[in-house]
Amino acid sequence: MGKIQVLSEELCSRIAAGEVIERPFSVVKELVENSIDAGAKEIEISIKRGGKDSIKVSDNGCGIAQDDMRAAFFPHATSKIKVLDDITHIRTLGFRGEALATIASVALVELESAVEGEQGNKVECDGDFIGKVVPFSCNKGTTITVNNLFFNTPVRFKFLKTDKKEEADITTYVIRYILGFPYIAFKYYVDGELKLQSYGGGLDEAITQVYGAKILPNCFKIDAERNDIKVSGYISNQQFFKSNKTYQTTFLNGRYVNNNVISSSINNAYLPYMMKKNFPFYVLSIQLDSELVDVNAHPSKTDVRFADSSLIYGTIYKIISSILEGSVKAADFVVADDATSFTKTQVQPSVCAAEYVATENVHDTDFSGIKDIEKYSQQPTVKKVPSPFDGFDMTPYADYDPPVFDDEYKQEVKQTISPQVQQAINFGTNYDLSTDKFVLVEPSLEVIEDRKMRQARQEELQFRQFKYRGTLFNTYLMYEIRDEVYLIDQHAAHERILYDTLLEKVKNRQVNTQNMLVPYIFTVTPEERKFIDDNVNSLWHIGFALDPFGTSSFKLTDIPVDLYNLDPKGFIDDLLSNVSEYKKITVTDLIKEKMAQTACKHAIKAGDKLTETEREKLLEMLKGNMGLKCPHGRPICVKLTKTELEKMFKRKV
Repeated sequence: MGKIQVLSEELCSRIAAGEVIERPFSVVKELVENSIDAGAKEIEISIKRGGKDSIKVSDNGCGIAQDDMRAAFFPHATSKIKVLDDITHIRTLGFRGEALATIASVALVELESAVEGEQGNKVECDGDFIGKVVPFSCNKGTTITVNNLFFNTPVRFKFLKTDKKEEADITTYVIRYILGFPYIAFKYYVDGELKLQSYGGGLDEAITQVYGAKILPNCFKIDAERNDIKVSGYISNQQFFKSNKTYQTTFLNGRYVNNNVISSSINNAYLPYMMKKNFPFYVLSIQLDSELVDVNAHPSKTDVRFADSSLIYGTIYKIISSILEGSVKAADFVVADDATSFTKTQVQPSVCAAEYVATENVHDTDFSGIKDIEKYSQQPTVKKVPSPFDGFDMTPYADYDPPVFDDEYKQEVKQTISPQVQQAINFGTNYDLSTDKFVLVEPSLEVIEDRKMRQARQEELQFRQFKYRGTLFNTYLMYEIRDEVYLIDQHAAHERILYDTLLEKVKNRQVNTQNMLVPYIFTVTPEERKFIDDNVNSLWHIGFALDPFGTSSFKLTDIPVDLYNLDPKGFIDDLLSNVSEYKKITVTDLIKEKMAQTACKHAIKAGDKLTETEREKLLEMLKGNMGLKCPHGRPICVKLTKTELEKMFKRKV
């Protein structure tokens, strides 16, 4: 009997579902694109539990006739292509006829639809069986409800992400459709709550609904054509950048794409104006001859292939760079309303990027009623003390007292422990009676702590014998002890002391918070919101209070007092700088970096002349630990021995 078998239609559908329907967002994508292809002007999306329990998409498109209701579930059944040549002229978002069939193979699906002037109908599919078409009262258009996704493929269901993560990915796709089809009105519900809404009023309105009212004033509205390639939409000006790439959206012939040729051409045009970890904002629609692009490169249809990649790259790069440079040709590319003003905000590439990026003061959300929005926080009132060591405990280690045992306990120990065993315990070994040998063992916590205290005591006694011999360049403090000399970098040493103090406060949750005079409000993408939701408790633990503010914004209300001069916008930008790879980011690492910056800023500087009292306090605070490094990795101290010096002077070989 042969080994090669023809797979059943049911099994083929399940396999195809793995390619087309990866997760709940794939269902939303396919259904919404069908609604758009049907000419809908209003689309409503509703999900429950991240789409796992239910996904419902309703539209007012052309609808499906009664005779086509069951056929819509057949594999490779489509109304969008008829002959082979149609593939080279695809203008619809869907065309393979796989979506509804593959969804129905892994979920419970209900289809309700009505065409103009006819009675509505309804049909159900349970994964294997397509039911009968029955009359159903509904308005013109189509409603598809997908319940219990992957109910018959438990392995696929097990590998779905959390409800919030699935919700975030669906929200990302909904945002793309709002931006890509701004003349369609969208409503998006999550677990019964309205999360997003657009009114079909055009791209300006769509961007405002998604990103807030402060975005557009910092962008150029463009409508350009070059080499028969049309580029329209919004791009950020030379001073407005975001902290990650989630604010970059491109549509090619109406289809959302993530293509390296396009993104590279845009980002490279901005290179003379950007600092590291900054990315331009843009929402662009690109139109070109369908014969120059292959949209059938991948089942997800998010990547495409170009017949001439160099032509696409060069054209887009030239358009964007001309606008940023403010060339004469750029006036033809910028929409009339912006053409008269775009040169006022231009920044020439010869200007140092730090000079204009650092001056960015853009809020993403309209915060009406606050005029002085630039004052993010109020510096706490602190009594000024001339000494740079104000606020830190200068008390040296207290004398170490060994444990005290009563006489009865001592007598009991002497009677039960032989001298050999006692000696073994003292040296971290164990006496094995069966072999009459000493065996190395891990010392107890008490022994470890005792050793640490002894070492600390020894170091403390040692630094008390240091003799001050002068200061080099008002930076390096010289101390002599026996045949050694220590050169201490006063800035690095004080910086490390301040840094350790800040970390200790965080570790013991002794952080005092400062309520901001004006909360810093910022909009977020779904990916950014998911990251903040996952880390909000960690942020609170270290003194940052973040609260939701509307459907797509947060407000930063509290910051640690020790970081009172922190720039809220810079902190949030750093926090979200690599949000697309948030699993690799730890909030703790970011906070350590901010604390290191604060410690560096408040530490005594190289060149500061210290008084005798300040020198003694600095040495005392080090507690003899000369092997430390500053938070940036530089040593705080260098040691030279008498022998090394004598070798330098050729006294010894």
